[in-house]
Amino acid sequence: MILVIDFGGQYAHLICRRIRQLNVYSEIRHHSISAADVKKLRPAGIIFSGGPASVYYPEPPLFEKKILSMGVPILGICYGHQIIAKVSGGRVITGGKEYGKGVLKPKKSPLFKGLGKKEQVWLSHGDSVVKLPRGYSVIGSTERCKTAAYANEKKRVYGIQFHPEVQHTPNGMRILANFIKICGAKRNYSIKGLPQKIIGEIRKQIGDNSVIVGVSGGVDSLVASILIKKATPKVYCVYIDHGLVRKGETEYVKGMYKRLGFRNFYAEDASKIFLSRLKGVADPEKKRKIIGNTFIEVFEKKVRSLKKAHGAIKFLGQGTIYPDRIESAKASSAASVIKTHHNVGGLPAKMKLKLLEPLKELYKDEVRAVGKELGIPREYLARHPFPGPGLAVRIIGEVTPDKIEMVREADAIFISKLIKYNCYDRVWQALAALLPVKTVGVMGDSRTYGYVIALRAVTSKDAMTADWARLPNIVLEESSTEIINSIKGVNRVVYDISQKPPSTIEYE
Repeated sequence: MILVIDFGGQYAHLICRRIRQLNVYSEIRHHSISAADVKKLRPAGIIFSGGPASVYYPEPPLFEKKILSMGVPILGICYGHQIIAKVSGGRVITGGKEYGKGVLKPKKSPLFKGLGKKEQVWLSHGDSVVKLPRGYSVIGSTERCKTAAYANEKKRVYGIQFHPEVQHTPNGMRILANFIKICGAKRNYSIKGLPQKIIGEIRKQIGDNSVIVGVSGGVDSLVASILIKKATPKVYCVYIDHGLVRKGETEYVKGMYKRLGFRNFYAEDASKIFLSRLKGVADPEKKRKIIGNTFIEVFEKKVRSLKKAHGAIKFLGQGTIYPDRIESAKASSAASVIKTHHNVGGLPAKMKLKLLEPLKELYKDEVRAVGKELGIPREYLARHPFPGPGLAVRIIGEVTPDKIEMVREADAIFISKLIKYNCYDRVWQALAALLPVKTVGVMGDSRTYGYVIALRAVTSKDAMTADWARLPNIVLEESSTEIINSIKGVNRVVYDISQKPPSTIEYE
C-alpha cells in the first residue's frame, strides 16, 4: 500500500483516490503519526500531502524525521515538498508565488520517465525551496521556481512543488504511476467484492439494532440505504423535504424507494420550518448550519415517533462520502475549512444515535461502482449530485420563496435541455444559480430590471477537481431563451466557465 501523510491539504484524499485509481491500495494518516506506527503499516511508499500552512508558521505541521530514514520511497507534494527540504537542512523562503497553470521543465529522473521536455502542471504555493539539502538535486523547474522538483535518488526521496493529483496536470497520473513503480507496489486493488465487505462491516457495527437512514434521492444516500437494507431488515428511511429540493423531486424519490422494495419509507414535509429559519439569513455558512441543525431536529422528532411505533433505534445512517469530509476539513486538524457539509457537522448528545456512514471512505465514482455491483438501476446511479442544503446554496444571499421558485424552474429547464440533446450523461453535474444582482433589460420595448441566472455544468471524476463542460450552443441558447421567457423577474442568463479549483462546483 501507499501511505498518504496528510498535512491539511484539501487534496490529501484526492491523492489517495488517484493512487487507488492506479489499482494500488492507499490509506491516509495525520502528519503526527509516529515512525513506529508508519513501520507497522508496512507501506511500499509514502506521499506527503500539500497543506494551507507555511513552514514559517509559529507551529507548522511537522512529521517525525525518522520517517525519512526508513528506507521507504517518499514523495512530497507542495507543502510536503517544502517541509522535507527544510527538515533535511535545505532553505525555504516566502516568495516565488505561483497559482494556477504553469510549465515544468523536467530533467532525467525515474519520477519523470515518459514526460516531455515541457509539461503543463498546476501550482498553488507562496513559499519556495531555494537551497537543497546535501545529497539532493534539482530535477525540474518552472519560470518562477528553479527548484520545482528535487530528488535524492539514493534515498528515493522526491519533492514536487506542483500538484500531480489534479486534472490540470495532464500527465500527473503518469508521475504517480512512476512513483508507484519506484516503490515496487503491486497494482492489484479493486472495488470488486467491496459491497459484501461493507455489508459485513455494517452488521458487525449495528448488531441487532435498528437504523434510521436519512435519504435525499441522491446516489450516495441511495447506495448507503441499499447497503444497510441488505445488512438488516430493521431499516427506516426518512426523506425530508426542506422546501429546497428540485422540481418534482419528492414524488420521484417516493417512487424510487417503492420500486426498490423499501417497506419503511417516510417522506416528511418540513419546508415551513426550514424556510422560516432561513428568513433574513445571507451568510452561506450560517445557512448551512441552520439547515444542518434543523435537519437533525426534524430527525429527532421522527426518531421519537418511530421508537414509539417500533422500539429502540440506535443508529443514524448517512450517505457521507470523502469529498463531504474533505471540504468540511474532517480529513485533518491542519486543514482549512472551505464549507461545512450538513451531514458531517456532528450529532447532539441528546439525540443518542450512533453515526453509520458506510461510504465515508469512497469517492462518487467508487460509490457508483458499488451501486452497480448491487444491481441498482442505472437511471438512479446516473443522477447528478445534488447538495444536501439544496437550492439554498444556489441562491446567493437570502433565501426567499420567490427566489426558490426562480432557481427551481431554471434548473428544471436547463436539465431538460441537457436530456433533450443527449448531454446529461456527458456532464458530472449541472445546475442553475441565482446571482444577487439585477441588470437592465428590454422586453416588448419596455425597460426591465431583473435577476441574473447563472448556468453551470462541469465534467469530473470525483468532484475534487472539475472542468466546465463544453456544451453545444443550442443547449445554452434554448435554455437561456426559455428561462427568460418563462421565469418572471429574470432577464439575463450567463454560463459559468470556471474550473475547480479555484472555484467550487456549487456557489455557496
